[in-house]
Amino acid sequence: MCKTDSGHKEEILTKDKKNLQEPPLYKVLLHNDDYTTMEFVVMVLETIFGKDTSEATTIMLNVHHQGMGVAGIYSREIGETKVSEVHQAARKNQFPLKCSLEKA
Repeated sequence: MCKTDSGHKEEILTKDKKNLQEPPLYKVLLHNDDYTTMEFVVMVLETIFGKDTSEATTIMLNVHHQGMGVAGIYSREIGETKVSEVHQAARKNQFPLKCSLEKA
């Protein structure tokens, strides 16, 4: 409590600052298969993940040669949305492209 110039008592409320933590991040992974074309994977990386052609091609080659590649790192909700978008695009184009989410 403190007194104002007019003699009134005022209560000052303070908030304890809580330590805010950043949300955990998740990797969105694309998995290699024997049917999905390289061109389709590049298109997915450009349209869904906003990669330029050069970066999309590099990621696609990682998928092709290493069995999987990281398309991006996001919060869980955004990552889940990206996975869903990839699966919808793959189904629409009749490809079995698999996409998953893994804690970064």
